[in-house]
Amino acid sequence: MDIILGLIIIAIGAFCQSSCYVPINRIKDWSWESYWIVQGVFAWLLLPLLGALLAVPAGHSLAELFSSDNSFNILMTVVFGMLWGVGGLTFGLSMRYLGVALGQSIALGTCAGLGTVMGPVLLNLFFPEQDALSSLTFSVIAGVLVTLLGIAIIGVAGSMKSASLSEEEKRAAVKDFNFPKGLAIALLAGFMSGCFNVGLAFGADINFGELTPDMYKTLPATLLVTVGGFLTNAVYCFWQNSRNNTWGDYSKGSVWGNNALFCLLAGGLWYSQFFGLSLGKGFLTESPTLMTLSFCILMALNVVFSNVWGIILKEWQGCSRKTITVLVVGIAVLVLSCFLPQMI
Repeated sequence: MDIILGLIIIAIGAFCQSSCYVPINRIKDWSWESYWIVQGVFAWLLLPLLGALLAVPAGHSLAELFSSDNSFNILMTVVFGMLWGVGGLTFGLSMRYLGVALGQSIALGTCAGLGTVMGPVLLNLFFPEQDALSSLTFSVIAGVLVTLLGIAIIGVAGSMKSASLSEEEKRAAVKDFNFPKGLAIALLAGFMSGCFNVGLAFGADINFGELTPDMYKTLPATLLVTVGGFLTNAVYCFWQNSRNNTWGDYSKGSVWGNNALFCLLAGGLWYSQFFGLSLGKGFLTESPTLMTLSFCILMALNVVFSNVWGIILKEWQGCSRKTITVLVVGIAVLVLSCFLPQMI
């Protein structure tokens, strides 16, 4: 029962993440770079800080965790967070050229597979005595491969969509639709986004051990990763502000209330995926396989719900029944990948 509850919590977080772009559509009179970094203040700084504080028992502080005793792990966690930040920037471009459904599917699918495998591999490189590679069991690899199979099937559906629709129909569904360019950017975004889970792996022990409840143990590491991602995004967004002369966005007092509210909503929905991941893992401790696969499961469910939004937003409108069937099969395979490891 605990395992089912843990998966449900992770699924709720995934649904929230896939919905985080909806509030952004309500932001007024700001350029992309301005609203992106403001929502990032909520998504990558304030909310993760509040989450991390839940992991701090009475009489202790975050300063104790972020001390010189953990300096190498902290540094690596932040560095991989900065690399993940590059993935976050290109992630938005993948949806620009492929749409919410297909863009998230390819980027998150790549992220799911690489993020799950890279963590143990790099940990083994730096700390061979921990034998991190032993976590990559047959069940884990099978779960990753089935996830990638589901993503590949959805990618086939995307290719079928690209081949079957006229340029006018493609633009009607996704304004700047460009499958080759979008595919390349989505793969890059997925590779770099996988660094998030690598950062979590390096920061896995940055907590108060038994004093921190299992469901909160990854939240301090999550804060460090998102701080690294914020730094990368801030540099790029502020450069874009200078390049596009959009610094004036921040002084438009008439829209600040509206925009801050929807940036907070977008940031909160985005952060919910990793808050839910941490809570969900607290119920998966009896299954080492699902603990290792939890990040992959989160990404797979993100893809499932992003395609639900893609259907709602009519991004697949005009496609043949065969294309839609392939899409549904891909979604079904992703759902199966969440439960398959327990069946093996």
